[in-house]
Amino acid sequence: MEFHEKLQQLRKSRGLTQEELAQALYVSRTAVSKWESGRGYPSIDSLRELSVFFSITIDELLSGDRLLSIARQENNANIRGICDLLMGAADLLALSLIVLPLYANPVEGYVYAAPLHACTSAAPLFRLLCWLLSSALIVTGILKLWLVYRKSERFLNALTVLSMVLGILAVLLPALSREAYAVTAAFALLMIKGMLMLRSAKAGG
Repeated sequence: MEFHEKLQQLRKSRGLTQEELAQALYVSRTAVSKWESGRGYPSIDSLRELSVFFSITIDELLSGDRLLSIARQENNANIRGICDLLMGAADLLALSLIVLPLYANPVEGYVYAAPLHACTSAAPLFRLLCWLLSSALIVTGILKLWLVYRKSERFLNALTVLSMVLGILAVLLPALSREAYAVTAAFALLMIKGMLMLRSAKAGG
């Protein structure tokens, strides 16, 4: 007997509706409906709750192979969540491109390193574009962290792509202006995000 059939049988033996079972397990009725229709499986935590609620072992609910598969899927989902969290944090570090002394600022024959807001020698358009790129990265990071907190995957992939595109532009812009320190900082952030994206893709595959 398949898991969804066992669950239906157990629920009906208790005289419970899907809504009542969902309330007892602190999950949505949609989740119970999905399990019973064979379109998905509970998480490990939900399986434990089912085991306790119906006074049976997890092995009686699921085969060992299916249990291992669920555990593997949960582990990969956790890895992707951590990678998304760290990518959001890396985007917030774009603030360093604004506040750290990464830009050359010649004064009376000497070249000083200055933060973006104090770099008076840079072209106004360059400064404006740096501000816009850094601000866009910070906003992207905030949105990504918010989606991770809400456990919503709806726009995470789109934000990851946007983050990488903005990161590449953040490297190219100071490179065109020969701002070596700013290029190094932006490239380091881009590499961190690239490694996280690869790790997340590996967990997803």
